[in-house]
Amino acid sequence: MLFKRRSPASLTQRVRAAIWPRKGLWRAPVYLYHRTVRLRATPHAIAMGIAAGVAVSWTPFIGFHFVSAFALAFLFGGNYFAAALGTAFGNPFTFPFIWLLSWRFGNTLLSRSTFDRDHINLVELVKTFDFADLWKPLLEPMAVGCILPALVCSAIFYAATYFAVQSFQTRRKAMLEARSDQLAAEAGRSNG
Repeated sequence: MLFKRRSPASLTQRVRAAIWPRKGLWRAPVYLYHRTVRLRATPHAIAMGIAAGVAVSWTPFIGFHFVSAFALAFLFGGNYFAAALGTAFGNPFTFPFIWLLSWRFGNTLLSRSTFDRDHINLVELVKTFDFADLWKPLLEPMAVGCILPALVCSAIFYAATYFAVQSFQTRRKAMLEARSDQLAAEAGRSNG
């Protein structure tokens, strides 16, 4: 096998790698940053794509995040690849906070108590999968409660991404012009 280990990893090495990756936890966010700023599009298109992805990450409709992000990116002139990268905002680490915040905020906006019944048996609701039973206690408050946090987060990510991409593109353009001038000067000296 091409990328196989010489010696198999021990149980403790596998557990450690599952809890704390060998390259560290910052590798994925740094990679996403570099991948985003190097996209070939205008700063507005890239920032709008990221903002669209972040905004739909707040919605409770998980299976439709990519499609929704692409639709928002299309409507507002965003980059589709950046929209896909923006959906990474919703991940297993952030979803519990996103869902809890949007559910509680939605219940507050709908003037409901936290629980209209004694308890919600989520396992039973998913087993029967009656959409009406899922909609009222869970999805409706989350759909209403996600609007304001989604707007705030997407505005923050839009601004941060816009300025990061703009500064990267400005630095890259200056570097390429300097390299071009240097090559032209060297070519002039060798010809002259």
